[in-house]
Amino acid sequence: MKNKNDLRIVFMGTPDFAVESLRALVEGNYNVVGVITMPDKPVGKHQSVLQASPVKQYALSQNIPLLQPEKLKEPKFLEQLRAWNADLQIVVAFRMLPEVVWNMPLGGTFNLHASLLPQYRGAAPINWAIINGEKETGITTFFLTHEIDTGKIISQVKIPITETDNAGTIHDQLMHSGAKLVVKTVDDILNDLVKPVAQETMVTGVENFKPAPKIFKETCRIDWNKRTKEIYDFIRGLSPYPAAWTELTTSKGEVLNLKLFETEKISQLHEWNAGTIVSDGKTFLDVATVDGFIRLKNIQQAGKKRMSATDFLRGNSRLFKKNNLSLPNI
Repeated sequence: MKNKNDLRIVFMGTPDFAVESLRALVEGNYNVVGVITMPDKPVGKHQSVLQASPVKQYALSQNIPLLQPEKLKEPKFLEQLRAWNADLQIVVAFRMLPEVVWNMPLGGTFNLHASLLPQYRGAAPINWAIINGEKETGITTFFLTHEIDTGKIISQVKIPITETDNAGTIHDQLMHSGAKLVVKTVDDILNDLVKPVAQETMVTGVENFKPAPKIFKETCRIDWNKRTKEIYDFIRGLSPYPAAWTELTTSKGEVLNLKLFETEKISQLHEWNAGTIVSDGKTFLDVATVDGFIRLKNIQQAGKKRMSATDFLRGNSRLFKKNNLSLPNI
């Protein structure tokens, strides 16, 4: 097999999560002959400003040839991709590829996925692993095939999920672990050490597969009728993005839409209905669950900045009547 200076690599990715892997390849002197990323995204109030993806920004800083196809089956794009004559393609946080793309290089195309496949196939593996209260997660490299996230596994790295981790902290850990695994996977391919394992041999039975579907706004709405631990995991699994949310009805009848970023779980028997706010109006803001309370620590009111719950109470004291606030049961 070729050495790393001769192996022609095409890298595909878009967000910061992918930049770390691309950087590891470039700084490791691997031969990245081209980068493919999403077209620039319209941003701003009038969608009039085009924002380059983090991967594009890095590729330009390193003078790496770049393609930004609207459609991955465009004849012009396929012609440009073939011209790079890649031996291997690497995909990190990009999009689903058609067979004509992933099957192009002789060495195949491998993907970096932020879960311990075959668990948590899908768009939001980090979020769902935490929401489901998993004690560990990890990163996987696998060869692409027809169905998304189902190809043969090349290598995996496990990391623990602690009680205080959220989607942001696990994202960053997996981003760095993933970059190292991408480099290791390339080295293993170069040294003919790869022995891919079919995912079907690792878990049997559809009922044993945990999915990681795309998360929408309504997915993030908190159900206060669940147990404290479930709600606590739900909130941290969506923090800092896209963020769990709820509607708080004050004693004045005003409805406040809040995103919750940091909370504390309190196990305590009580007689409050699930969804009732218990507060002294100054120092703490708790929400009753079926078996305890969720103490709000860091929140954001719609249209306002993130702040501590105590700062929120200080600025909204007129709306609060001690121990007499409630949330609608969902």
